Amino acid sequence: MKILHLDKNHPLLQDQLAAAGFQNEEDYTSSKKEIEAKIALYEGIVIRSRFEIDKTFLAAAKNLKFIARVGAGLESIETAYAESKNITLIAAPEGNSNAVSEHALGMLLNLFNKLKQADNEVKNGLWNRESNRGVELDGKTVGIIGYGNMGKAFAKKLRGFEVDTLCYDVKENVGDQNAKQVPLQELFEKTDVLSLHIPWDETTDKMVNAQFISKFKKSFWLLNTARGKCIVTTDLVAALKSGKILGAGLDVLEYEKNSFESLFTTNDLPKALEELIQMDNVVLSPHIAGWTVESKEKLAQVIVDKIKNLYGLSGNEKRLLPAQEFGVSGLGGFFFKTKDPDAIKSWYKKHLGMNTDQYGWTFWWKDRDGNDCSTQWSPFKDDTSYFAPSEKPFMMNMRVKNLDKLLEQLKVEGITVVGNVEEFSYGKFGWILDPEGNKIELWEPNDRAFL
Repeated sequence: MKILHLDKNHPLLQDQLAAAGFQNEEDYTSSKKEIEAKIALYEGIVIRSRFEIDKTFLAAAKNLKFIARVGAGLESIETAYAESKNITLIAAPEGNSNAVSEHALGMLLNLFNKLKQADNEVKNGLWNRESNRGVELDGKTVGIIGYGNMGKAFAKKLRGFEVDTLCYDVKENVGDQNAKQVPLQELFEKTDVLSLHIPWDETTDKMVNAQFISKFKKSFWLLNTARGKCIVTTDLVAALKSGKILGAGLDVLEYEKNSFESLFTTNDLPKALEELIQMDNVVLSPHIAGWTVESKEKLAQVIVDKIKNLYGLSGNEKRLLPAQEFGVSGLGGFFFKTKDPDAIKSWYKKHLGMNTDQYGWTFWWKDRDGNDCSTQWSPFKDDTSYFAPSEKPFMMNMRVKNLDKLLEQLKVEGITVVGNVEEFSYGKFGWILDPEGNKIELWEPNDRAFL
C-alpha cells in the first residue's frame, strides 16, 4: 500500500509503517492542485492541517482507502463525502489529550494567580502585591462542555484539587468518577470555571455568544483549548468588560485559518482581537495546547497503531480476525457505589492492607506470557451516573481482546450495546448490558500506560 505524507511528523511514523510493509512517499511543498493531479496513485494519506480535503480532492483520489490526520479532529476533511466513498478516517485524540489537559490547567492557574499581570509589572520595576492577590481553585465548580478524550483528560487532572467537576455532552452516559454528567441548565447554574473541549461543526459554530454567556448564573472564567470559531470574540470582549466573564484562557481564536498555521485570513486586525490582546485577564497561546515534545511522538504512534490494526502486513486489505482472537481475557476491575468513597478506601487500606489512592486500588499481575497486567478496584459515589442505564450498585470491567470485533459479534447476537467506543492512552472501552441489566465495561487495555 502506497501512503503519501503531506506534512512532516515524528520519524517513527514512517519508520514503523515501512517496517510493517507500507510504501511511504513524501510531498511537503506541492500545491493542493498539484497533489490532486497525482493522488490517484495512493491508497493512504497522512496529513496534519496543511490544506482541506474537500470533495474535489476526494473525487480525484480514486484509489484512496484511508486518510489519517495526525491530530484530534477531522473538521478539515469532508467527512460525509469521504465515508460515502468508503474511505476510512483516522484521527488521534488519544495522542495529545494529556498535553491539552495540562495546558488548560496551566492557563487556569495563570489566570487565578494573575501571573501575566504580575510578571509584566515586576519586569517594569513595579512591586504591587495587593493588586495581584489571587484566588484559589479549591471550592470552585468546574464545568466541562464536551466529555470525550480531551474533556476526560482535563477532569482527571482536576482530581488533585478540591473542586466539583460537572460535564455536559450530547452523548448520554459519558460521565465517570472524575465528572458528573448534568443537563446544560445545571451547568449554567453552578459553574465557576467553564472549559470547552468540543469539535467545531454546525452545532458548535459561534456557540459561545452573548445569549449563551447570559445564561450563566454566576460570573465565570472561560477556557478554550478546542476550536476558536466556537466563540464569538466580540461577545467575549463585551462579557470581559462587564465582568460577566472574569478572565479567559484561549489557545485558539475565531480568526485562525482552517490550517491552524497562521492567524489572519486578511491583514486587518479585528477590533475585538485588538481589545482582547490588551487585557491583563486574558491569556493567549497560538494553538499549542496539544503541541508538546511528548505529544508529537504519541500522536505519531497512535496513527501507526491504528493503520496497522486496520490493515495487514501487506497493507492491501483490512485485517480479518479469526473468532478465537477476540473475547474476554480477564477481570479488569470491580466498581461499586458507596456513600463515602474516601472513607471506604481508608477502611480497606487500614484493615486489609490495600494501598489505595484517589482512584481505589490497582492489583498488578502477569499473564501466561509474562506481560504486566492490572485489575482495578474502585468505589464510586452513590449518585454516580457512570453505571447508567443500569440501576445496580456495581459494575464489572472485563479485559478483552479486539474490542471492535467483539462488539460487532455481540450486536449480531442481539446484545444491548451502551454508548460508543472510547479510546484513551490506557486502552479502548465499550459497554454492554447482561440479561439482568448489569452494566459490563469491556476494556481492551494498554497496561504500559500505567507503568
